[in-house]
Amino acid sequence: MYIYKVLKMQIKIDIWSDYGCPFCYIGKKRLDGAISQFSEPDIISVQFRSFQLDPYAKGKLPAAIDEVAKVRGMSVELIKKGQEQVANLALEVGLVLHYDTFINANSLDAHRLNHYAESKGKAIEMEERLMRAILSDGLDISDNNTLISLANEIGLNEVETTAVLNSSQYCDEVSNDISEARRLNITGVPLFVFNDKYSISGAQSEMVFLDMLNKILKEEQVISDNTSSTGICTNGFCDV
Repeated sequence: MYIYKVLKMQIKIDIWSDYGCPFCYIGKKRLDGAISQFSEPDIISVQFRSFQLDPYAKGKLPAAIDEVAKVRGMSVELIKKGQEQVANLALEVGLVLHYDTFINANSLDAHRLNHYAESKGKAIEMEERLMRAILSDGLDISDNNTLISLANEIGLNEVETTAVLNSSQYCDEVSNDISEARRLNITGVPLFVFNDKYSISGAQSEMVFLDMLNKILKEEQVISDNTSSTGICTNGFCDV
C-alpha cells in the first residue's frame, strides 16, 4: 500500500470587463499592483471574460459632451466633474484618459480578437492594448484595420488575425461569457471572481485585492494541511 498526494494550489481570477470602461482599466491596473506585492504570484492565473456595456453601440465619431449629457439626463457641468474625477483616478495608475476623442465603438470584434489572442497566450497584452486604444488613443476598436494593427503591435500574426476578424470565429466564446455573466446576475463591470467563490466589484484599491489574495492563500494552505493524503492505492485499486 502507498499513500499519494497531488496538491496544486492555484488562484484563478475571472475578470468581466469591457474596453470602453475606464473603471475596468483602473481596476485591472490595481489588481496588477496587488499581484506584484503578493507572496505567491506564480499560482495566479487570469482570464478575461467578455461583457458589452452597450451591445448596440454604433459610435464612429467622438460624441460632443452636450450630447452625452442629454442622453444621460445630466447637466454638462456634472458630466465634466465626473469625467475629471475618473481621469484623476486613471492618472494614479498611469492612464491618461481623453474623453474628447473617445469613440463609443461596438466592442464585439475586439472581444473576439482577445479570445483569439488568448489562444496564442497573449490575452493580457491584447486586453491592455485595446483598453488604451479606446480610452487614451481615441481609436475606433470596431474597425478591423485598427484591430489588425493593434494585434500586430503585440506580435499576433497579421494574416491569421485578418482571417479571424473577417469570419465569425470566437462569437460563441463571447456569447458564452455574456451568458455566464447573465447567469451570475452581473449587470456592471469590472467584476473580479476568485476561484469561482469570491468576487470583487468595481475598481477597488490594491489593498482590497491583496487582502483577497492573502485570504484565499490562507484558506488553500489550511485545506492542504488537512488533506495531506488525497488518496490510497492498495490491492490494485485507487480510492480518491
